[in-house]
Amino acid sequence: MKINKLNQENRLHNSPYPVIGLTGGIATGKSTVSQYLKDHGENVICADELVHEIYSTEETFEFVSSVAQEAIADHQILFPKLRELFFNDKELQNKIETYIYSRLPQAFKKKYDEFNNPDFIFYDVPLLFEKNLNPLVDLITVVYSTPENQLKRLIQRDGIKEELAKNILQKQMPIDEKKQKADYVIENNTNLTDLYQSIDHFLKEIRR
Repeated sequence: MKINKLNQENRLHNSPYPVIGLTGGIATGKSTVSQYLKDHGENVICADELVHEIYSTEETFEFVSSVAQEAIADHQILFPKLRELFFNDKELQNKIETYIYSRLPQAFKKKYDEFNNPDFIFYDVPLLFEKNLNPLVDLITVVYSTPENQLKRLIQRDGIKEELAKNILQKQMPIDEKKQKADYVIENNTNLTDLYQSIDHFLKEIRR
């Protein structure tokens, strides 16, 4: 399977290494796949972890203090409060997103500089399509479960009612649409053993 499809200048954050975008939907098993890849020595960069690192800096604390003072207490960011403010104030949402996304390239580069000249890297990113990052990666892999399984797992995982789970899913791009846009699909509709076998098969395919 051909991975190296892009020139470096056209690639996400000008990565010198081919980037495999790993995405999915809530409760499809993307995090499980990402962890399996890490455990088996693959080079994985996780978008959520990059954002977490950006939030942990003093610079970001000062920024949040200036735009959302209500979310600060005892020299700490109160993330539940910040999340509430974020989703209820479009202007604040834009400010925070602009701030975080302007710092992602540097955080991403710092991460891939730690790798030892890999053939490729995985970028675990939930909103690959939603943020229009798909043209910037060399290969798109979607972790897929049926919408029925997705709904059932979300209810069980988070202990929420079906109505709330459906509302959450409706705010995301449908998983079937993501599946259609993928270069490769890792199915996750049965059990962990089958999922791990599917990941192993995928790794063999991209190294052929």
